[in-house]
This record gives sequence, structure tokens and C-alpha cells, in this order.
Amino acid sequence: MSDVAVGRVGPVRGEAVRRARRAAPALPLFVQQCLLVVVLLLLWEAAGAWLVDPFWCSRPSWIAERLWMLASMGDLHRHVIATVSEAGIGLGMGAVVGVILGLLMARFTRASQVAEPLFMGLYSLPRVALAPLFVLWFGIGLLSKVMMSFSMVVFVFVLNVLEGVRSLDRDPIDLMRTMRATPFFIARKVLLPAVLPWIFAAFRLGVGLSLIGAVVGELIGSSQGLGWYIERSAGQLDTTGVFAGIITLIVLAMLANQAVAILSRRLSGWRS
Repeated sequence: MSDVAVGRVGPVRGEAVRRARRAAPALPLFVQQCLLVVVLLLLWEAAGAWLVDPFWCSRPSWIAERLWMLASMGDLHRHVIATVSEAGIGLGMGAVVGVILGLLMARFTRASQVAEPLFMGLYSLPRVALAPLFVLWFGIGLLSKVMMSFSMVVFVFVLNVLEGVRSLDRDPIDLMRTMRATPFFIARKVLLPAVLPWIFAAFRLGVGLSLIGAVVGELIGSSQGLGWYIERSAGQLDTTGVFAGIITLIVLAMLANQAVAILSRRLSGWRS
């Protein structure tokens, strides 16, 4: 009887423990994320102080001091505005053109099949190879960096929208056609709302790609921007300056991705 009692009590106690663990208050996700960043920064600081020559990896305290100095002088604001403007305009243009192109390719399937080899060839081309051409064509100003960012993100939107349309249920579209709805009306009322999650997924990917395009353009030819500052610091063997630019790019990418995620939840909340 004792064995039976133990066998019955054991699972009951285990379930009680699991319920207690679930009921115990957990740290908010944001706090956990901040703690992870703090731990990584402390490990980096310790490595730069005792394990590795700071010339190779700098130290977070030095990087923070450099960022403060750049901010107080106004240089950080100037470089951030330049890079964000280039990446943001390129991302916006890529989204508009990519969504329209994706819908057209989904609508005209025969033309899409004919152009697919050329399209995939352009998609597979490393766009970094186009940076010198963009500088020659558009100069070292804003337009060359915008076009570089645009070339990085437009294919992502086209492919995401195309795949999203192909995965749709055809019944609502056929129903709209039987009611003699125009292609524009179908695209606005059926296709766009249905592929909205695919578009936001493209935005999540496009944020990083647009920043890459802007930075690559600045590395090739520019007089301002975070990419220019990183290249200038590397030329002077200034590791702290290089990491200051990289950390700023990481923060910008994190903020942009968080903004896209919030917007996606608000606009696509009806799907949940």
C-alpha cells in the first residue's frame, strides 16, 4: 500500500511544483534582454582589461566615451542622419517597387516564367559589385547610396510578395472575378491584406540589407555617414572608432526591427 501511496503522491507533488513554477513571477522579457547585453559588455570589458590587448578589440568603456565625444561635437548626429536617410529612402523605394513588381509577376504568370532566369540571375549577383558603377553613375552624394540600398532590398520584397500570392487560397480571388471586380480592386482588397505578413517579413530582412547597402556605398565614396567613419577609423588604426560605428549600426538595426515588429502586430492583429 505504501508503494501505491507513494506512486499516487509523486505525480501530485510534481504537478504542484510545476504549477508553483508557472505561478512564480518571471522577469519581463525586456529586462532579460537588457541583462544579456550587460553581461556581454562586462565580459568584453574584462577581456579588454586582462586577457586581450585593447588595440585589437577596444573596450566598451572606451567606446562609450568615444560615442559621447562624437555626440557632444555633433558628429554622431550627422553621421547617423546620413546613413539612416540613405537606408530609409532605399528601403522605402525597394518596398514600393518590390510589392508592385511582385503583384505584377503573380498576375502575369507567363511573363514571370519567361523573365525568371534573368530575374534570379540579377538577384544572385553580389550587389557590392555594383557599388563602383553607382558611384560613377550617380556621384558620391545621397543618390548613389540610396540606389545601393534599393538594389539590396527590392528583390527581397518581390520574392516575398510573389511567394505570398502563390500560397493564397484562390477561392476569394475567383469569387471576386466572377463578380467582375477589376484587377486593381482585387489587389487592394484581397491580395495586399493577405500578403501583409509576407511584406512585413521582407521589411525585417530589408532593414539590415538597406543598412548594408548604405554602408557599402559610403565605403566606396562618401564624406559622411557611419560607413565613412568606420573606414576612416580603420585607416587610422583606431579600433575604438571602428567599434563605435559598428555599435551604432547595431543599435539602429535593433530599433528599426523593433519598430517594424510593433507596426506588424498592430496592422496584422486581426489575423490572430
